[in-house]
Amino acid sequence: MTIRVNRRTALGLGTVATAGTVLGAATPASAASDVTEPAPTTPQQAARRVAASYARQTEEAGGNWQAYVSVADPAGEPVVAVADEPDRRIEAYSVNKIAVAAAVLDKVDRGLLTLDQRVEVTAAIVVPGGDGMFSLDGAYPSFVTLGHVLANLLTVSDDTAVRLCGLVCPAAELNQILRDKGFPNTQVQPVANPNRFFLGTSTPRETHDLLRALVGGTLLSPAATAFVLRQLRAPVAFTDGIRRVMSSTQRARIATKAGWFADARHEAGVIFDAAGAPVLTYALFADGQAGADDFGATHPAVEARARMGRRFLAAVDRLTGTGITHRPAVQRPSNGG
Repeated sequence: MTIRVNRRTALGLGTVATAGTVLGAATPASAASDVTEPAPTTPQQAARRVAASYARQTEEAGGNWQAYVSVADPAGEPVVAVADEPDRRIEAYSVNKIAVAAAVLDKVDRGLLTLDQRVEVTAAIVVPGGDGMFSLDGAYPSFVTLGHVLANLLTVSDDTAVRLCGLVCPAAELNQILRDKGFPNTQVQPVANPNRFFLGTSTPRETHDLLRALVGGTLLSPAATAFVLRQLRAPVAFTDGIRRVMSSTQRARIATKAGWFADARHEAGVIFDAAGAPVLTYALFADGQAGADDFGATHPAVEARARMGRRFLAAVDRLTGTGITHRPAVQRPSNGG
């Protein structure tokens, strides 16, 4: 089978070619072969495998895609596998909850907030029918800790948690924190109420770079970094996309955050090697596919990401990551008692 390459997918493949690899006849011919074939042993080989999977799966899913994906290289800078309109500024939706959490935790790092401080949940602040726990429990007014808010923000992607973050980090301050950290395109959208905002915009490259800064230890303190990664790697975090066709052990090697609204289905995250060092970073933004009313696992873009996830993991499975090691938290299932 010949892989179909259009202008969009060629952008991704062309980046790999600049790193010294060429997508040629050796590219796996079937959608499953890049999982069953021997795993690549160099970052360049892995990048080529990732690029081929991205091209194949996005072509099949259709719609519009913007992405930036890199593979860590112990010899130097990461090898860019996919650069598909990486600097296009687009609505990031819930992927930007990582940036919101980073801004709040920056204030924690500076001693302006604490994770155990209480935040009031009123009926007026709960998003009616929103994703997450706060719209389900109906117990208002009540108080929760800021740590509880952030855990809900990053795992079940709670919409009300966004508003609760706004109580302690207003939109203007949040955006300034992100600009000061080097992310001028990753910004929330202020509204009339200074403590509320829409989740705003980012670019694939900036989302990728924010994640690289997070795992590299330059975005937040070690404690705050560990907090974010613990949420994004948790079994209760998003599993319909990149992590879907994986064992629990494999899922624990991936920190991921999805964002969905209208016809957009985004996801961004980091794959770690077996020891816990980051080895692949991805930012995948998609919209315009069929099934705009389908927010489940059967949406074409989500299915495409599920196939990509298994193949991305297989592509880097024999590689060693770089930088700080982030071991996953040990999960101990309980039967109550």
